[in-house]
Amino acid sequence: MTRALAPLLLVAALLCAPPSARAHLDPARDHLLTQNVFAPFTQTIDRNQLKRLDALLSEAKKQHYPLKVALILSPTDLGTAYSLFNKPQKYAEFLGRELAPVYRDRLLIVMPNGYGYSTNGEPGQRAAQVLERIPSAGRNATKEVAAAIVAVRRMAATERRPLEVPEIGGTSTSSDRITIAAAATAGFALIAAFTLYRRQKRHAQP
Repeated sequence: MTRALAPLLLVAALLCAPPSARAHLDPARDHLLTQNVFAPFTQTIDRNQLKRLDALLSEAKKQHYPLKVALILSPTDLGTAYSLFNKPQKYAEFLGRELAPVYRDRLLIVMPNGYGYSTNGEPGQRAAQVLERIPSAGRNATKEVAAAIVAVRRMAATERRPLEVPEIGGTSTSSDRITIAAAATAGFALIAAFTLYRRQKRHAQP
C-alpha cells in the first residue's frame, strides 16, 4: 500500500512546493525539450483548448512547419529568467538559444502583454509583423491558449501552410480535475474511516 502511494505522494509534494523552492529550475526549457507546449500547471486552464493547441502543433509539424509554444502567465513560470517577464521577444530569443542544442526551429512565446518569436534564438521579421496585429491575451491562461492558436495559424498561413484547428469535444478545466481528485480522496477517506469504525465496533462486542 505504502509503495503504491509513493509516486502519488511525490507528485503531490512537487505540485505543492512553493515557487521559491522551484526558482532554480527553467520550467519552459525543461518541458519543451520533449513537448510542443509549455503551460503553467498552477493556473486554471481549459484542458480541451490546450489539447487543441497541441494537436494543431502536431499537424503543423506534419505540414513541415515545426513550432513550439510557451505560455507564460507570471514570473515564476520563467524560473531563473524571471526578469524577462512581460518581455516576450527577449525571452523568445533567450529560450530559443537555451533549446538550440536539441531544437532549432520556430518558437512562439505568449505573455499577458504580447508575443515573442524566434528561430534558433534569432528573431523573425515576418512573424513579428503577424504577431503585432494580434491582441494580447492578458493574464488569463485559457485566453493565452486561444491567442496562441490564432498566432500559429496566421504565421503558418504567411508561409503557405494553412492549418485547421482540430475539434476536441467536451469541456474541462484544471480546477475541475482538482475538485474531482479532492472529492475522490475524501470519498476514500470516508470509506476507510467507516471500515475502521466497523472493525473496532466488532472487536469491542463481547
